[in-house]
Amino acid sequence: MSIRLWPAEERPRERLIQNGPASLSDAELLAIFLRTGRKGLSAVDLARELLSSFDGLRGLLEADRDSFAARPGLGDAKFAQLQAVLEMGRRHLWESLSRGPALTSPLQTRDYLAARLRHEPHEVFACIFLDNRHRVIRFEELFRGTIDGAAVYPREVVKKALAHNAAAVIIAHNHPSGVTEPSKSDENLTKRLQESLNLVDIRLLDHLVIGDGEPVSLAERGVV
Repeated sequence: MSIRLWPAEERPRERLIQNGPASLSDAELLAIFLRTGRKGLSAVDLARELLSSFDGLRGLLEADRDSFAARPGLGDAKFAQLQAVLEMGRRHLWESLSRGPALTSPLQTRDYLAARLRHEPHEVFACIFLDNRHRVIRFEELFRGTIDGAAVYPREVVKKALAHNAAAVIIAHNHPSGVTEPSKSDENLTKRLQESLNLVDIRLLDHLVIGDGEPVSLAERGVV
């Protein structure tokens, strides 16, 4: 049955307006994005089918263009719309992170870095550069590697920090495997970076490892 024939209190869009987006299931949220189903399937039914095919919402959101567009009911136009939505979400997080007198929310920092790095199929090493009041200057991806690792050069990190006149940095990298547990090499790299940055009076505030679940802070582990 078409969603238009459902009682108003059961339609996803009306429920979202009335109760907020958190009240909807993944399938209902996706149905609002899809707008229409296909022959024999309502938008909600199609959404459930897609979520099953992609092993959940994250799999769908991180699917490459070919995999996404090949599914009935999707296509290049929907892929472009979805990428635009995801990028707006990332930019919203960045504006929330960088707006204001100082970076004071560890949770907000983790959310932004997870949104930027968690979906990457290869390891990416990135930095947030901060001034002496911990106000955000810039975010940059500095090194890209393979599914197993990325070569990181402390001298290049120091050069970038000096170029941005940074007083402090937060570094992060993703584990494409999804496992967030830091390796011994992650800990050794953190110490090398901290030593290199200390030589030019720049503080390393944290090193976050991004994967599935909550990012892991090496500062909280006592490494920084």
